[in-house]
Amino acid sequence: MFISFRLSRRLVGLLLAICMVGAAVFTTVRKPTAETVETAAGAAEQKPGKDFIKWVDFNVSESAMLRAMQLDTESHKKGGNVCWIDLLAVLGARYGGSFAAYREKDLTELAKRIDGGEKIEDITRDMKYYSYYREAYGAVLDEFVGEFSVCEPDPQNPEKTVWKAKYGLKAFSPIAEGYGYSHFDDFGASRSYGYKRKHLGHDMMGSVGTPIIAIESGVVEAIGWNRYGGWRIGIRSFDKKRYYYYAHLRKNHPYPETLAAGNIVKAGDVIGYLGMTGYSTKENVNNIDTPHLHMGMQLIFDESQKDGNGEIWIDCYNIVKLLSGHTSRTVKDETTGEYVRKYDFFEKSVENTE
Repeated sequence: MFISFRLSRRLVGLLLAICMVGAAVFTTVRKPTAETVETAAGAAEQKPGKDFIKWVDFNVSESAMLRAMQLDTESHKKGGNVCWIDLLAVLGARYGGSFAAYREKDLTELAKRIDGGEKIEDITRDMKYYSYYREAYGAVLDEFVGEFSVCEPDPQNPEKTVWKAKYGLKAFSPIAEGYGYSHFDDFGASRSYGYKRKHLGHDMMGSVGTPIIAIESGVVEAIGWNRYGGWRIGIRSFDKKRYYYYAHLRKNHPYPETLAAGNIVKAGDVIGYLGMTGYSTKENVNNIDTPHLHMGMQLIFDESQKDGNGEIWIDCYNIVKLLSGHTSRTVKDETTGEYVRKYDFFEKSVENTE
């Protein structure tokens, strides 16, 4: 009995020690470093107990996004105040986030009220969860629609180009114009390489060497080899809310040689080439069975969410379908051998960072 009692005390002491060490490690992992805090959106000061969104389940349908965007652009032409994200946020609050109940009539009538002079603040005053959906959907879509200029062929002289100011969808499909691909909604599917986990991205199957396009303008935050994603690129939006992850890029020549961390890229730029690298601790290895682009979008409401247990990745299937209507045409530069966009693009967010 005495020996049993002594062993129990030792066991209890050991367990307590393990718990204390585990707690210390967990705290260290979750705590944002000075470096990540410094690079937070707008260099916003981190405050103890600061409240921010911890999770987003983005399942807005392609048809709802497309119709809301059309109503936004139509209103803009008339000098109106309809904002497509406001419209979607109202429906999100009404539907409880499930767009299975979506009706086009709901969007049309809401846009008509706003064009008629009603303010969104008055319409949503008694909607308990509108502010949540507005912030969540805004984090996903805020920079997708707006004013931009594009260089296009001159209708009077096709051999020349002219700059044309536009308003509308300014985010691009991640696959270059003219290149085929197939895809389905595989977000959340099981993955087992390294450890069991869920697939937190969207796979687009295509041919090796297909030019990969920057969906949105931003800054290259990560570039190089990752044991899971192979050759990959990570691009952060200028407002710091979105992190785009492009993975499994081509062996030997995954992206333009001039591309580096810290570079600014414009929406529609060629940033890499589709491949099948990854699932290897050794660099430049093709261990993926099917050539495809893994594209992921991470939402960041607070810099502490950038890495660790608080990461928010969303289902991009409907977003990719929406963007399929806006592609970037590419041509091969015979001097460098790289593919580049054929028509230049300009938006104020890029100008403000240069």
